[in-house]
Amino acid sequence: MPGHKMGRLIPEEFLNDIPAIDVTEIPGTDNLHDPKGAIVHAQQLAAQAFGADKTFFLVNGSTCGIHSMIMAICRPGDKLIISRDCHKSVFTGIALAGAIPAYIVPEVDRNFGICNVITPEQVEEAIKKNPDAVGVLITRPTYYGLCCDIKAIADIVHFYGKILAVDEAHGAHLRFNPRLPVCAMDAGADICVQSAHKTLPALTQTAYLHVKGRRVDIGRLSYYLSVLQTSSPSYILMASLDIARACMQECGSRLLDNTLDYAELLKKRVSGITGMEMLWKDEEDFCQQDKTRIVINVADVTGTGFEAERILRDEFNIQIEMSDINNIVMISTVADRYEDFLKLGDGLEYLADCNRENVNIKTISDNSDIYSGFINIVQEQVIEYSKAVNSKGIYIKLEKAADRICKNLIIPYPPGIPLVCPGERLNKNTIEYIYNVKNAGGVIMGITDEMEVNVVE
Repeated sequence: MPGHKMGRLIPEEFLNDIPAIDVTEIPGTDNLHDPKGAIVHAQQLAAQAFGADKTFFLVNGSTCGIHSMIMAICRPGDKLIISRDCHKSVFTGIALAGAIPAYIVPEVDRNFGICNVITPEQVEEAIKKNPDAVGVLITRPTYYGLCCDIKAIADIVHFYGKILAVDEAHGAHLRFNPRLPVCAMDAGADICVQSAHKTLPALTQTAYLHVKGRRVDIGRLSYYLSVLQTSSPSYILMASLDIARACMQECGSRLLDNTLDYAELLKKRVSGITGMEMLWKDEEDFCQQDKTRIVINVADVTGTGFEAERILRDEFNIQIEMSDINNIVMISTVADRYEDFLKLGDGLEYLADCNRENVNIKTISDNSDIYSGFINIVQEQVIEYSKAVNSKGIYIKLEKAADRICKNLIIPYPPGIPLVCPGERLNKNTIEYIYNVKNAGGVIMGITDEMEVNVVE
């Protein structure tokens, strides 16, 4: 990301006139926080394009949309059911709202070491265990492109009278090609947030917030958007959102056909490379895959995804989206070209042929659970999330933190999914995982450079 891939599909007249577009709320330009003219019209066009009743432009990224969405749904003390593999913005939104999270823990794909999707049965079980919850918030697609059966989940959530909210940050493109999984608005979601800059030809920090039906209080949502978004919204970013919408409506289906065809050709090429496996789910009732998201297990070739990322960048000038212990992840969009996929294929073949001395991170420990996906390390929740955030804390060495209660989020980044949340008890497996990710070249947020962690005093 961003999905425009250094300016492709963005009109030259826009790029050449950026200083002239950098205006403020004057007569004729409208006002994002009280729209009456051009912004209203642009948001209405977006609502039509994305299948919503109402769409809001976001210039503070999906994060502010997720925060506003949660604060519109939840009042202090309300319970919200969420999947434990949500992005950190969901957890910080819960803290801002003073809400209480109730977790659904997804199963782990041990081959790739990633989370599988949550199932409708898990959602119904969570609602029955938490009948006082006001709603359910799910992430779809996941960072790895996996999509749960959202239609079945929407039916269950609504049967019990709850609100279904969706973090669809990685799915703004889904509605524009029938070869892709159904989008949240078409599947029955009440509200969702999409990052335009992730999968569309839009500038960084641009996003949409869509609402459908009457379950969400629009007045309350609008209020929190006005509180959390900047009071000086960028007209450059708003124009970019409008341009991205127009581009996808006019040629998105054709361009996505090309992207999906290129991905299939890459899949065939990867299948011939010894030691590599590309994530490629066949059609199943419980899980679909956005196959514009390229996920490749390289652990048997380069030892870790972190090393594969470094080699591709240094030797091929290819910057991938993210790496983890096992995999590399690439985001392909309508702005990618056939030659981009060819070059990626060349780089992947080079990884297999470079005969480098590899050390597989999995061999460091006999505890396979530590390496089968960090979400599999479920911490014990000792005190309430919000109470932990507001407790007095102290920094101690991570190696001495076993059995202590964490005060802040500890997050491998990307993908930004918390390994440990405030109020959870650290355990030795978690601590070992953190050290191994750091030693393998990964990034862990919430741990100081001196390998100290903030715990409840």
